Amino acid sequence: MRRHLKAERASLDGAGKRERDRRIGDQVLAWWRRTRPPLLAVYWPLSGEPDLSETYARLAQEGAALALPVVLKRHAALAFAAWTPGEAMEVDTMGIAVPAGLRTVARPPALLVPCLGFNEQGYRLGYGGGFYDRTLAAPPHPFTLGIAYACQQAQFAADEHDVPLDTVITEHTELV
Repeated sequence: MRRHLKAERASLDGAGKRERDRRIGDQVLAWWRRTRPPLLAVYWPLSGEPDLSETYARLAQEGAALALPVVLKRHAALAFAAWTPGEAMEVDTMGIAVPAGLRTVARPPALLVPCLGFNEQGYRLGYGGGFYDRTLAAPPHPFTLGIAYACQQAQFAADEHDVPLDTVITEHTELV
């Protein structure tokens, strides 16, 4: 299933993908304007995930405090680092871009969570590393917005350790 969902996502490219990313980003921005969490965890896009970098810049311009997830050690929950769009980045041991001047912060009260797949019950399929599962397992539960393309919706059973997302935003989502 993971291979199939990666292939579906990889088939989206060019102007069509950019338009989908813009539509997802507009929903994220609208949600942030309504809720204004004091800190929002975003993500650095990997392997064709929705690229919300323009949205992140708009959020920062409007006063949002942002953080990026950071893997400090394997088989552990994610840590988070304060981040401002445009600041210097470096690649960590997992091959993921992180702020060069790592300034860790407490887990944000709201997280954008990239999804390889999601089901109609709001459960997320990731890459299998369990980082987000371990992060979401510890109370208090942050508000989670899954980020995916509509073509990534799939049917699968959740594992007992899975935590459902509060909402999933796709290019077709209309959050009120």
